[in-house]
Amino acid sequence: MSTDTPSPADQLLIDHAFRHGFTVTAKMLEVWRSRRLLLGNISGGGLGRGKGSTSRPAPESFDLVLGLARHGGRGKRPNDVALLLFGEGLLVPEPTVRAAFTAAVDTLTVRGDDEVDADTEDRLDAFADHIAETGSTVTLVPARARRIDEGIARLVRAAGHTWPPAELAALDANPGTPTTTPKDAALAAAAAAINGTMSLEDIGGLLRAMNPTATANPIASLVETTRKDVPAFADVILTDDNQLALGPVRDARDHLRDLAATAPLQDLAQAWKTAEDVRQWALDLCGRVEEELAAGQLGEAAVEWMNGRYAMAGLAVLSTLKERDWPPTEHALDTLVLLYQLGEYRRLDRLVPGCQWHLLATDGLLPPPIRELLQDLINRNAPGAGAGVDVRPAS
Repeated sequence: MSTDTPSPADQLLIDHAFRHGFTVTAKMLEVWRSRRLLLGNISGGGLGRGKGSTSRPAPESFDLVLGLARHGGRGKRPNDVALLLFGEGLLVPEPTVRAAFTAAVDTLTVRGDDEVDADTEDRLDAFADHIAETGSTVTLVPARARRIDEGIARLVRAAGHTWPPAELAALDANPGTPTTTPKDAALAAAAAAINGTMSLEDIGGLLRAMNPTATANPIASLVETTRKDVPAFADVILTDDNQLALGPVRDARDHLRDLAATAPLQDLAQAWKTAEDVRQWALDLCGRVEEELAAGQLGEAAVEWMNGRYAMAGLAVLSTLKERDWPPTEHALDTLVLLYQLGEYRRLDRLVPGCQWHLLATDGLLPPPIRELLQDLINRNAPGAGAGVDVRPAS
């Protein structure tokens, strides 16, 4: 049938779109189906006596056509459209959704990926040379976060206090100025992607480098001293050469591809929404802190900021500020990474019974939306989670 003459079933979809203010043509429906964004019509059987057959749109196609009319304009990437529609809760064909998440992972490339038989160490050496030649680095602390850090420190000092508090040094086995550079961070990230592991020393160094004004970082210290402090726990979660790898040791991107291919769609949808909530929380926190700084008075937002700068909540803020536009591909990557992290918490709970999960409720340790997803673990043995440190100057 010519695409200029819609079938009766397609006409129902076209009329439905028109009633909602969208112009949809038979050609557009054909293109969306060719890109596997829209299901075909359902056969309804023959009309009898050579009169042909009937068909009808799948029930989900009506809402999906409206979503496609909103997002599927000229020049839009089909994978981006699929992710946006999935994020809205529309029933995009499952293979298309999974292919879009997988394609997002495929955007994570490391120099030498096309050299199939290359030795890992040789690849990392070549990447280190590339960094030295080109000056390629990663942004550890975005400018907006630096301005907030500086503003808080300025107000604390003006009140006659010190920030960070000197007492933190007693909680850090390795206090001092961070030594990890942006080039070191770029190389560590590449090694983690290729190997699927990262040493505790690298993790601690990155935590310190992402909070460079802190001469003491207790959370980084806890990571760095895991082998000494809790050897039985370390034996379960670390490799023999002190690398963190809860899952099978392999390319980290393969873990994410597996999730894209096998995770229940409801889990992907929940993680997609949570990643969005984390981003909104981070941006709101930045705005609230900046309002307090403009008023010259540190309040609840500044306390939340300062507590989080030493833990995963602060890392989520930094990650958010690095992605100013946050296209669907980045949203999908954040979704898969979050889903992987949540899965590792569950895996760790099985490997090491008796973990003190209630500590995850400590102020600043996790972004609130992620903490909500882990309430079953947190509440299991919670004696009353401790609060973070209130570092506002006394009035």
